[in-house]
Formats: sequence, C-alpha cells, structure tokens
Amino acid sequence: MRKILTPLLHTLSRSTGAICLAASLGLVPMAGLAPAPVAAQGLFAPAITVNGDVVTQFELEQRIQLLRLLNAPGDQVKLAREALIEDRLKTQAAKTLDVTVAPEDVQAGIDEMARRANMSTDEFIQALKQGGVSQETVRDFVKSSLLWRDYIGTRYGARARPTPAEIDRALGQAGRGGGLQVLLSEVIIPVTPQTLDQVDALAADIADLQTYEAFSSAAAQYSASNSRVNGGRLDWMPLSRLPGALQPVILGLKKGEISTPLMLPNAVALFQMRGVREGSVVEPRYAKIDYAAYYIPGGRGPEGLAAAQQVLNRVDTCDDLYGVAKGQPPEVLERKSVAPAEIPRDVALELSKLDKGETSIALTRNNGQTLVLLMLCGRTADVAADATREQISQGLVEQRLKSYAESLLAQLKADALIEDQ
Repeated sequence: MRKILTPLLHTLSRSTGAICLAASLGLVPMAGLAPAPVAAQGLFAPAITVNGDVVTQFELEQRIQLLRLLNAPGDQVKLAREALIEDRLKTQAAKTLDVTVAPEDVQAGIDEMARRANMSTDEFIQALKQGGVSQETVRDFVKSSLLWRDYIGTRYGARARPTPAEIDRALGQAGRGGGLQVLLSEVIIPVTPQTLDQVDALAADIADLQTYEAFSSAAAQYSASNSRVNGGRLDWMPLSRLPGALQPVILGLKKGEISTPLMLPNAVALFQMRGVREGSVVEPRYAKIDYAAYYIPGGRGPEGLAAAQQVLNRVDTCDDLYGVAKGQPPEVLERKSVAPAEIPRDVALELSKLDKGETSIALTRNNGQTLVLLMLCGRTADVAADATREQISQGLVEQRLKSYAESLLAQLKADALIEDQ
C-alpha cells in the first residue's frame, strides 16, 4: 500500500501546505485498517460549507481514511479538512473561467497514478477499496487537481512565459557569456514525523521574514547546515551546481526575497537571494557525481556529532573513509558515482555546496536517528548535458505558475466564508 499511495500523499501534502515528502514520512502499511465508523443517516450530512458549497461528512471521513492509510503524521482530521476546503475553492475558481475537465482526462489521471504504482487501474482501485477509500473519492480528488492545473494555466499562462532575455540569463548566455552565479543564504531545518507540525509552523514564520539580518539570525538558531555558523550565508555558487528542480525556484527569487519552504527528505529548506551575477567561466554540467556517505548512530545529538568530528579529524579524501569503516557492517558506508538526477534532492543540495574532499554533516536518516557524514569525491563534466532553451523556459513557467497558484489559493481562503456544520 505504501508504494501505491505515495504519489497521492505527495499531492495531498502540497495541497494542504504541509511541509513533508513521502520519502521522509516513515510511511508504513496499515493492514486491516477499517474505515472510521459513521452513522448511515449522517453520511451525507454537511460537515463544512465553503462559500455555500457543502462538504459532506462522507467526503471528510473518506479523506481522513486516506490519510490514515498513508500513516500521515500530524492532525489527520485537520489536514483532511483543509484539503477539502481547498478543493472546493479550486472548483469554484475554475467555474469563473468556465474551465472543465473531460471524463476521459480524469480517467487518464487515475490510469497514470496506477502506472506509477506498477499496477493496472483495476488493481489500483481495488487496493484503495480494501483500505476503505472509494473509487469516487479518488475520481473527485483527481478532477479537482486537474481543474486547478488548467485554471491556473488559463489565467496565468501568458504572464508566466519568460522573455528571450530571461531564458538567456538562465542559460548563462547574457553579458560576457559566463555561467550564471547566485549568492544565497539558507536555512535547513531537520524534520521527523514527530516534529512535522512544529517545523511547518517555524518554516512558515521564517518565509515571512523581511530582512537579511532576520534570516541570518534564524539560520544561526535553527539551521542544521554547516553554513549556520555564518548566519546561513553561502559563497557565490554556479547555478548549474544546484539540483535541476531547484534552479527555477532560485531564478524566480528577487534580491532579498525568501523562497517558500521546500520539501526535502528529513528536512525543510528555505533560501534567500542575495545576488545574481555572470561568471567569467561557464560552469560545466555534470554527467556523474562521485560521493560517499558514512552513517553514524545518534543523529544530531551530542554523541552523533562527537563521533562525526572524530571521523572528520581522520579523513582528507573519500578513500580514507574505507579505513574508518573497516570492520563495521558494509551498510555504514556508501560510495556512489551517479548522474545528478539520480541523487536524492537533499544530498544533491549539500553536494552542490562542496568542492572535492569537503564534507557536510547537515543530513540525517532514520527519522533523525542516524547522522550522515557526506563527502564529495569528484565531479565528471558532461558538456553535452546543457539544458536546452525549451527546458529552461518550461522550468521557469512551472515555477511561476506554482507561485501564482499558491498566492491565489491563499487569497481565496482569506476571502472565503467557511463554516463548520
């Protein structure tokens, strides 16, 4: 069930604003979980009204049941309520522009979810039914998502398209022709299922900060990254070193602006833009990244950090880690040489800040119980891997549409008449 429903959880998390990734939630199957009991006569009684539109008790129970199947942390009733309110607001907004979704498109969306779970559609629906979630619940969920996507594209599509100059800038082709570099500050907040709600609230507060000084203070107090000792401030960095999915996010920031909280495995990241410039040398894109990860019990507690410091005192290169791990189980040390797209997002972000032989102890695994000592072993350039203008353009459009969608949804919620029944 975990493999089947992970794509649903990721979408649900984004729709409610929760800061989490399926990979970091520690999801477990909940065998034999029965639907929460609801009196038959109350199944379709109103639970919430949103600008006069009714959310029934049945819909609320179904969404709660889905979150229970996923073992999603936090207040599942609250999360379900917020998601259904947002669904109603999205549907209402779509009606203002006469945006509709054809039944075959909804079915295609369900089919795609099943394919991602390596199942036929019938098998996928049956697996959900066994967990107490009806086919109509899934259909409504997919329809709402597609309506919102098409509505945002219709309303903001023309405004989101980048100009040729913006694409040139993103490709690092403007000015002197050097590679684009960015000057960032960061806050990386560790998160576990037990601390998810607190981190969600903290990250939202940090995203609302207005000054460089306030952001740096937050980094010094809350960040787990090595940069916390410098108030989260990073040195100039080639944009191409950042994970591909993060590049449009960074390019979309104005000077002084702070990103929305970004979901990473076991952490939440926020970035503040301090500057953009053209470098004199184009940074190559990379075919392979060679790195090592040494896993230390104790997480970010005193014992784990002390053990990490002992290792750092002994190593200068990735090969030195083999001596440290000698006599221990093989799984305590991983050495990989893989394409950038194959690297977990949080690992890729840390590696982007490192030169060969440098280390990071910002990451954890096992719900924060295991500290990751990460070392960059080397990078293999691939000049043929440069992004095309079309890819850069699409990335910028997607990031802008996401920003428009989040802002509009927040405004719709602020203006809505929402009543519990």
